[in-house]
Amino acid sequence: MTFRVTNQARIVPLHPFPPGPAPAREPLWRDLVGDVLRRERLSQERTLKDVADAARISMAYLSEVERGRKEASSEVLAAAARALGLSLADVLALAQGELIRLSGARSRAIGQPNRPAGSMGTVRLAA
Repeated sequence: MTFRVTNQARIVPLHPFPPGPAPAREPLWRDLVGDVLRRERLSQERTLKDVADAARISMAYLSEVERGRKEASSEVLAAAARALGLSLADVLALAQGELIRLSGARSRAIGQPNRPAGSMGTVRLAA
């Protein structure tokens, strides 16, 4: 008996996507919060070391949080916010605004109607 070996495989998606453009990736909360922290730090012309020292967290960890590599606890986020002269609520509100902006842009890109921000409901976060 002879077997023929090929390097081809048939791919069967478990959950096929509907026809049309591929769905955009939802923004991750850790990316949004990290972007807010970095943007605020840079707007104050402060270094990672300066903010990390003021927050009493390691510079490497703050860098990873800013880059969205680490999911920081509410305590770490609050410490970083205080070091920047902000409250935790300020950081979360800024991240929420960015999420709404990105979600609106994503909805327009995939052809969903552009709803006003208020129609999406209120985002509530437990910190």
